[in-house]
Amino acid sequence: MQPTRRQFLGLGLKAGAGLGLITAAPGIVLAESRRPVITSGVMSGDVGTDRAIIWSRADRPSRMLLDIADNAAFNNARTLQGPTALPASGLTAKLDVTGLADLPEVFYRVRFAALGDDRAVSEPAIGRLVMPGRSRRSVRFVWSGDTVGQGWGIDESRGGMRIYDTMLKQSPDFFLHSGDTIYADGPLEESVNLEDGSVWRNRMTDAKSKVAETLDEYRGQYFYNLLDDNLKRFNAKVPMYAQWDDHETVNNWYPGEILDDPRYTEKNVSLLAARARRAFLESMPIRQRPEAPEMIRRRFTYGPELEVFMLDMRTHRAANSTNTQGADDPASSLMGARQVDELIAALKASTATWKIIASDMPVGLVVADGEHFEAVANGEGGAPSGREHEIARLLKAIHDNAIANVVWLTADVHYTAAHHYAPERASFKQFTPFWEFVSGPLHAGTFGPNTLDATFGPEVVFQKAPADGRANLPPSEGFQFFGQVDLDGDSLALTVTLKDTEGNSLHQQVLTPQQAS
Repeated sequence: MQPTRRQFLGLGLKAGAGLGLITAAPGIVLAESRRPVITSGVMSGDVGTDRAIIWSRADRPSRMLLDIADNAAFNNARTLQGPTALPASGLTAKLDVTGLADLPEVFYRVRFAALGDDRAVSEPAIGRLVMPGRSRRSVRFVWSGDTVGQGWGIDESRGGMRIYDTMLKQSPDFFLHSGDTIYADGPLEESVNLEDGSVWRNRMTDAKSKVAETLDEYRGQYFYNLLDDNLKRFNAKVPMYAQWDDHETVNNWYPGEILDDPRYTEKNVSLLAARARRAFLESMPIRQRPEAPEMIRRRFTYGPELEVFMLDMRTHRAANSTNTQGADDPASSLMGARQVDELIAALKASTATWKIIASDMPVGLVVADGEHFEAVANGEGGAPSGREHEIARLLKAIHDNAIANVVWLTADVHYTAAHHYAPERASFKQFTPFWEFVSGPLHAGTFGPNTLDATFGPEVVFQKAPADGRANLPPSEGFQFFGQVDLDGDSLALTVTLKDTEGNSLHQQVLTPQQAS
């Protein structure tokens, strides 16, 4: 049974009685060198009806301390003792805080106490999050992907990763990071000469000076991004639901791959991926299930009208190939049969008006990997083959079970677009029309546009990418994008808006329930 708000605050009064154990007595001045320091701000994530993950990181072994309140002054705060931040976890710590159901807004304060010296406590870092609630209300969230890619790191003279500040100004309830949360295979150079004659100057760290191979090097990729003040401010106020794609490990990777890349001393990609997964789970505010602690695919509801299904198109895929195999061929695997079965069952069971499929790769865009293919499409445009079989099975199940109002959100291709899929334009006909919206990059090189495959009948309704065919444009060129989704609590209309770094609205699509096609 969850505590009521009054009971919650009562817990805070009881917990607050012990604060003297972690607060310096009057007249005692602690040497600053004895106090831990919070190095990477705070984050929240995987928010549920009554719970949320709270994350932070210290500069030394120490104990996480967490205050939870329903007010910014932390009156009657509930104090929790979190886990120990140790080198074994990269000095990160996260706590799954429950009992939040009756708090529409949660304020949290993180500190770290030195081990063996309870009076040596760090300065606090403060965060805030909005809880989903149980009743219908308007909801706003943002999504995008691709951070610090293609050599474009934090240039503080240009304001750092400004798009995170722009997203924060939209006051979203949460953020979907659609993958490529880091570029572990993309070392930075200290300076890059730009076409306009100016110089891009990257902030440098040891971790970003080479490709990541060891666990600590993968961790260092995340800690580098968290040096950016825009990102830290964003994380402190907007809960994140993160998924991964390829660059969390190495470009276009698949299980069992052996690298042919002279930059790497470790060629076994499955080993690299195991280290990369560990760093991802440590460095993101993700809830890890005891029965499946390494699982990245998951689902969550945000109020009664919205449910999000987060895919994992990396863990279970077969090798990149010509992508033309039969449905029962193991070489056709992308999500894997079990994940597709679970997704179909979850969509059938969902009572939400809107079902958002958060996909780390687009459905109809052709994404090449040399002579092979990296995503779903194979460019042939005919009947489903290769990885397209999984998508065909999923779309057919959605159609056969009359599952309404399914919208796909993705990133990966480093430009923004709105695609409409319809059977009358398709080679495969057994599906209900749907929308797919693409956004990104957040702070990486801009590319595109890609070619569309006709198998599922996609049509470009809008796209924005470099018009002159230039590739790997820096963030300073302005081709950085995110998407904003607004669910109206009265009409239940879903409005999807594609935006740029400055917050300009580039395209807007209003979808009405039961008529999302």
